[in-house]
Amino acid sequence: MSISRQTTLDEVLHLLPPNLRELLSNLPTNIKASVEEIRLRQGRPLMLGLAQGDRFVSTQGAVLDSWEGAYRISATDVERVTQLVSRSSLYALEEELRNGFITLPGGHRVGITGKVLTEQGRVKNIKYISGFNFRISREVPGVADRVLPYLIAPEGRFLHTVLVSPPRCGKTTLLRDLVRRLSEGVPELGFPGATVGVVDERSEIAGCYRGIPQRDVGPRTDVLDACPKAAGMMMLLRSMGPAIIATDEIGRQEDITALEEVINAGVKVLTTIHGSSLEELADRPALQYLLKIKAFQRLVILGRSRGVGTVEDIIDGQTMRSLGVKLC
Repeated sequence: MSISRQTTLDEVLHLLPPNLRELLSNLPTNIKASVEEIRLRQGRPLMLGLAQGDRFVSTQGAVLDSWEGAYRISATDVERVTQLVSRSSLYALEEELRNGFITLPGGHRVGITGKVLTEQGRVKNIKYISGFNFRISREVPGVADRVLPYLIAPEGRFLHTVLVSPPRCGKTTLLRDLVRRLSEGVPELGFPGATVGVVDERSEIAGCYRGIPQRDVGPRTDVLDACPKAAGMMMLLRSMGPAIIATDEIGRQEDITALEEVINAGVKVLTTIHGSSLEELADRPALQYLLKIKAFQRLVILGRSRGVGTVEDIIDGQTMRSLGVKLC
């Protein structure tokens, strides 16, 4: 399944007021194809997060390297975006606002900032909204094909795998495509396909909208959307009989405990961790424990040395030796 990057960006433009929609609709095709984020901050410049770095947009729709001369987001812009994103009913989105973001049709997300209202130390709502971050969700079918030969043993057995990556280096895109391929099956590697359980705490992997995945995560995949990772892993383990459990961005102690229980139950794990190197992971006590017990059989290190999604290395988690792999 292929996807048009331009069409993907266009899926969120209808949530912007006409003046902003026109500015972004007229961007050069190559810029539209590389937009990862659209950032709107009241009183500050209209900013794009691109694969090659941040850029700004002028009042004439030109792409600028500097914020000087950029279009400034007005209070009216923020008010109108709030109405469009919430369909004029912020009350109906109160539960999602507690998480600081709203999932949109198509699997895209919009992060929201403003005055946070709390109750007994917990986030209740966001009031006086002042900023938005539209994160563009894109499928890149086939991106997992380059790494799968290193993650499936010769006898067709999937190996416990963690993707290690700094922000905006393609880890969720790779994770999503790995889930799809493992769910479909990889006959060329002797892997017949498996039931995959996905705990999608931030609605980024499957991009669920009202509980329905908006992204292709395969025919044998069950998704728990907006569910805390530790609780979700236990729920899937007890009720859905997965062969593989996948989740994103582990790090808290409860995540580590749940992950270890999944492994001890004989279920394979596929997850991601924020980081740029093994040395960085070793500085975090919880993750240091996972490395010590050799929980992962493969560690895939992502970066940007040759562009977004570069596989900088693949490490054998049992020997902690590099397999000498670098893929872009």
